[in-house]
Amino acid sequence: MKPRRGLGRSTHHPFHLPWIDAGNLTDNESSADDVVRETGWVFNNETGDELTLEKFVKTGENEVRLFLRLLQLEKFPFATSTLIEIGSGIGRMTAAFTRRFNKVIACDVDSAFLERCRQTVAAFGRVDGLTTSHVADGKSLPIADKSVDMAFSYITLQHCQTRDALGLIGEAIRVTRQGGLIVLNFRTWVKGDVLLVPLGYLIRSMWRLPLIGGSLSRWRWSTRLGWQANRLKPDTVLAEFENKLDKIRIFHSVKRSLSVTTKATVEVLPTNRINPSHWWLVAQVS
Repeated sequence: MKPRRGLGRSTHHPFHLPWIDAGNLTDNESSADDVVRETGWVFNNETGDELTLEKFVKTGENEVRLFLRLLQLEKFPFATSTLIEIGSGIGRMTAAFTRRFNKVIACDVDSAFLERCRQTVAAFGRVDGLTTSHVADGKSLPIADKSVDMAFSYITLQHCQTRDALGLIGEAIRVTRQGGLIVLNFRTWVKGDVLLVPLGYLIRSMWRLPLIGGSLSRWRWSTRLGWQANRLKPDTVLAEFENKLDKIRIFHSVKRSLSVTTKATVEVLPTNRINPSHWWLVAQVS
């Protein structure tokens, strides 16, 4: 799927430009180690000459193990279940998922990432259980209704426009079977966002500029600022979707309070080792 390469920057959705630029690098690099050295900032903020794909995937394995424990998911029937991972990138966490789940559907906005994701899983996971799916518009999952047992997303929804993030939540619910789980990560408001969110808007507008936009959408510091795209409170999400969910649990950092005033029955669980600006929604699809 190469048509996106070579189009003018002004023709693309600004939120997609860093992924497109990283996708170009991914296409051009010959070795997987070179890919993570050049594009690690896209997936977990790690870069450097010593970074290898093996080390990169190890960070994903560690986080999968951590989140399954923190979010009380260790008793889930992984071996007989299908997972959809929304925002897989080049497979940093996907490889770990394929070793646990019967089937994994890796979704991403960039087709080049999905090609590398399959290579990553072939080297460090179970590629016979992997399917990839290109989310071309950044908000619609080309997956059948009620076809997966768990929908998972980590550090993806915060990089979307609010309406696209809400659209992806609805899509996650749509593709998950009745009684299945959605496990979704969000970023909420902290004091520093008074500056970060306006700066993010400014940087995104500069990504389109013909002379400096390309560099700004590849540099780590400017991309991290530009990705400060939305902040979603639990009440905002649940106001849209609580009637489609049961057994709703909100996990957040013990280092901050998080208010939930929705009418739905929600279990709020302060938890160690969760980023203070993050929270997780874990719920059954009704």
